This record gives sequence, structure tokens and C-alpha cells, in this order.
Amino acid sequence: MAPLILASASPRRRDLLAQIGIVPDIIAAADLDESPRKDETPRLLALRLAQDKARAVAATHAGSLAGFVLAADTVVCVGRRVLDKAHDAADVVRCLELMSGRGHRIYTGVAVVAPSGKLTSRVVETRITFKVLTPSEITGYAASGEGVGKAGGYGIQGRAGGFVTHLVGSFTAVVGLPLYEARCLLEGAGYTC
Repeated sequence: MAPLILASASPRRRDLLAQIGIVPDIIAAADLDESPRKDETPRLLALRLAQDKARAVAATHAGSLAGFVLAADTVVCVGRRVLDKAHDAADVVRCLELMSGRGHRIYTGVAVVAPSGKLTSRVVETRITFKVLTPSEITGYAASGEGVGKAGGYGIQGRAGGFVTHLVGSFTAVVGLPLYEARCLLEGAGYTC
């Protein structure tokens, strides 16, 4: 069988796949500009980025190197405002202050390119509500460093899980890869899970 290529350097995505017994043969992250296009909705941004990552990695693994390429991208937003990956503790504070006591949405695009070149993809929407956060909760979480490098400035699988009062959708999509949808896309493309 053709190899499985994970188009992501995210250790969280590798760990999630391992939970369902899938181990990528190759890890090959795509380096793309992830900036939203003019008037692009968060849902369409997540889908486009996942598709673009899958296509970019598939292009570098063509011919005899062709495999099943799995890519994903997660976009966190409040309304139409996209919350990028937090670069530092100050970004984490800004994100948490914005989400405190409010709902936000996470769109996770997932895409698979089969060895034949056929692309299939989906977007998973998850709605999350945070409790009203105290200033000390916000600064304490920011100081932990856990939110740096994560979309929206937090990781639900860590300390921030204690801020969630309501979740509708896919927990694994919030972590970075909707496992049910990823498995369905891989199986539909002919990969044996």
C-alpha cells in the first residue's frame, strides 16, 4: 500500500492519529502563507488551508513517492474575527480576554490527496463557550506558556480545558484533527485504517 504522509509537523496531530492506530510513514509539513484572503470566512479559510497544504505536500511526493497525504488546519474565531496562533504571552492574554464568558467557533479543515491525485476534504465546526475568566486565571494561563503557538492562544487538551463550560462538536477537531472525518476521508480514498 502507498505510504501515509502527514502534511503537518504538529505533534498533537501525530498523537491523535496514534489514538486510533494510524501511524504516518512520512511527516512533511507544508510551508504556506496562512493569511486570510479578502472577505474569506473562517470556515473557508480552514478548508482552503487544509487543501493547499495537502496539495503542496502531494506535489513534492509525486510519481514513485506518491502516497496518501493527510492535511489539516484549525481556525479559531470570535464572530468573523480570526484569532491567529499566539506568538507570546501577550497574545494569549488578548485572546483569552476576548473569549472570556463568550462563545467562539473552531473550524478545522481536513483534506486527503490520494495517490491518484484526487482531493477530498471536509470542514468540522465546533462551538465552545468559556466561563468568565478572572484576571489571575488569564495571566496564570498565559504565564504557563501552554497557549503560545496555538490558534486562539489556548490548548483545550491542557489547562484551558478547565475554562470550557460548553462544547458542541468535535473535541479532537479542536485539538487539531477531527479523527472521525480524517478516518472517513482516508478510507474513502482507499487507505486501509
